[in-house]
Amino acid sequence: MKFLDNVAVKLGVTRAEMTAVTLLTFFLLLGGALKYTGSVQDADKAIRKAEVARYSEAEVDSLLSLMTRSDQPYAAETSTLAAGNSDPEVPAQKSPAGRAPKKVFTGTIAFRTASATQLQMISGVGPVMARRLIEFRKQKGGKVEHFNDFLQVKGIGKKKLQILEKHLTLD
Repeated sequence: MKFLDNVAVKLGVTRAEMTAVTLLTFFLLLGGALKYTGSVQDADKAIRKAEVARYSEAEVDSLLSLMTRSDQPYAAETSTLAAGNSDPEVPAQKSPAGRAPKKVFTGTIAFRTASATQLQMISGVGPVMARRLIEFRKQKGGKVEHFNDFLQVKGIGKKKLQILEKHLTLD
């Protein structure tokens, strides 16, 4: 405290005033440090959010689907059979842009026993989503009682839930 007393004498202030100035300076520095760490945390959150938003779930599913199709030598046969064409000699019809036709699945699948391949037959369900659904089924012990439970799966919103309700049974 001798240092503060010497400074107080040189500045011509009382010891109480010097203590108050010291405390205010300390709190000013502490506030600045806290504000800086808060802004760093906000920046980290913004970066994580941008990384997550870079690709939507549908884009990732479609990219993975395209990748797996291009790796398979008989992708054309698989797509014709999945589209309901029973003759593998007849090529799949291409859309005007040269893309493979969209998946059109009109049946229903029992969710309790569905494989990843069967789940991928449903429009909007790619390999990643099929894996997530199977993991969700394992977490629930194979017993999903309500379709609204699917909202807990990452990437399933109201629109995809409506599609799943059309094509899955919970028996």
